[in-house]
Amino acid sequence: MDTPKKKLMIASLGSSFAAGPDIPPQIEPFAAMRSGQNYPHLLAKQLNADLTDLSVSGATLLNITVEPQATPFNKIFPPQITDLPEDADIITVTAGGNDINYIGGMIADSCEAELQSTAPLSPDQLAERMGGVLDQIHRRAPRARVFLVEYLAVLGPGTQAGRDIPLSQERLEHYRGVASILQHACSVAADSRSDWCETVPIHELSQGHALGSAEPWVGGFSKGPLLHPNLDGMKAVAAIVAVRVQRSSIYKALL
Repeated sequence: MDTPKKKLMIASLGSSFAAGPDIPPQIEPFAAMRSGQNYPHLLAKQLNADLTDLSVSGATLLNITVEPQATPFNKIFPPQITDLPEDADIITVTAGGNDINYIGGMIADSCEAELQSTAPLSPDQLAERMGGVLDQIHRRAPRARVFLVEYLAVLGPGTQAGRDIPLSQERLEHYRGVASILQHACSVAADSRSDWCETVPIHELSQGHALGSAEPWVGGFSKGPLLHPNLDGMKAVAAIVAVRVQRSSIYKALL
């Protein structure tokens, strides 16, 4: 692998599928539930890059751009874009699931608990909101290449209701649909901004590593992190994103 002449500057924005709750080591600020081995950290290490990791578990798309995020640990994070370096070369974004009750809804349904949340967005609303977030990121860091990194697959083609996750078949299919809505929103938002943004199709590439597979990249109810990326998953995402970054013109220009 060629080494860039100038050190690459990476920034990461997003929710828990970027932050990495319950993957050691958890690093400061601890209220972000952010791992030193999440995919942004592993990516930066692989590319010998500087990293600004602004991801926070529980973040919505609005927490990236306009709304401060309150956490259960009595800490309030400003909108993530507030601290986004304007001279970043590469920006990764993994978010949107909390806007449509994706992982939180699955956990609540699996535990037969009531989800305390606002109504999720429609597919069109989610795509529009995601596009607006991308536009604000681009205005803040106009020379950066933005990688919209999808969530790892939790429910794959081999995931079985009752055996691999305590959901009925009906609810399992519901959340497969929710995952598809999130994928679609990523594609719609990135496709119209292809000059500076692209989707990394992690969901499709991880179908064989969902719950119930021989080598899952997400934790289940017997072994965590609960319905979130495990270390193997973070390593896989970092490797996939690294290839995309190395193909980008902004990376090649640094060689």
